[in-house]
Amino acid sequence: MRLSYWEYKNWFSQVDFTVVGSGIVGLHAALRLRERYPVAKILVLEKGVLPEGASTKNAGFACFGSLSELLDDLRSHAEEEVINLVQKRWNGLQLLRKNLGDAALDFTPHGGYELFLQSDEKSYTSCLANMPFINDLFRSFFKADLFVKEHNRFDFAGICEQLIFNPFEAQIDTGKMMHALLKKAISQDILILNQQEVVGYTETDSSVDVQLLNFSFPTQKLFFATNGFAHQLLEVAVKPGRAQVLITEPIPDLAIKGTFHLDQGYYYFRNIDNRILLGGGRNLDFAGETTTDLGQTEMIQNHLERLLKEVILPQQPVQIAQRWSGIMGLGAHKSPIVEQLSNRVYCGVRLGGMGVAIGSLIGAELADLA
Repeated sequence: MRLSYWEYKNWFSQVDFTVVGSGIVGLHAALRLRERYPVAKILVLEKGVLPEGASTKNAGFACFGSLSELLDDLRSHAEEEVINLVQKRWNGLQLLRKNLGDAALDFTPHGGYELFLQSDEKSYTSCLANMPFINDLFRSFFKADLFVKEHNRFDFAGICEQLIFNPFEAQIDTGKMMHALLKKAISQDILILNQQEVVGYTETDSSVDVQLLNFSFPTQKLFFATNGFAHQLLEVAVKPGRAQVLITEPIPDLAIKGTFHLDQGYYYFRNIDNRILLGGGRNLDFAGETTTDLGQTEMIQNHLERLLKEVILPQQPVQIAQRWSGIMGLGAHKSPIVEQLSNRVYCGVRLGGMGVAIGSLIGAELADLA
């Protein structure tokens, strides 16, 4: 491909900062750079028509960890690490709301619920027993109980008697969020180019040569905000994790409202536009779901449908409208990686499936590395 004089001059010459990835992290990094460097030339590159990872494909949960997830994290992380993670996720949500506003996010504070299948009574009993401990752990931060017991008023079937309710959770419209974020970035004179895949880079003493599929260009500094795709170009401890999702056709008189977690967060569902959005199932095939392929598998989709028809909406006819997948960035440790990789190259990746909560904060921290 040969660029015209005008194309090269206006988009690819004298670039101060190049951000790879136009999702939550990438656009917040670009906005933070604009705040700090008002006249800098900032370019955002995205390999997809829309953000390729999870920013426009997630379930829209404004959450920061269910009770069973936090207890599981405490088995592999120090207590202080878990506290810091929750606080970062909460602070990230507040930053997202501040940057875009609740109306643009369609922020709806219905609260969040965790339910347990009757076959998982051991986990249910353990969570109830440990709920006072977790509430004490976070009381100084939230100034109230983080988790309380609730009756099953949604008529879910085959579950343990009580739900665990988190009054601080909410839901957002992921599409509206990204639309508002893109509009804000464009209004700040940030250049965003889609379908531009970065295939490599070479650092020199004075710049970084960014290699695209058909040409290359120099930039002063390069930021990777590619999360689940980070391992393709960077030597970082991040693995992709596919999340499969389905959504129903509209359901008359749908009474279910809120964000819902099941099986340590491996399954999740919510209401949206009188529909049920349901996702998860990665735990059925960890090896197979460690992929960047945006497809679906029959095994997981069938399991999601069984949960929908036997547990969530028992005895109620329901039709599936759409199915899709998103790619998360995961690792053995839940803390995000925000690092300077060399003199001119930086990354903010491994969001651990909490991109909505923590993405805006990680984007700001990534930009601040410069």
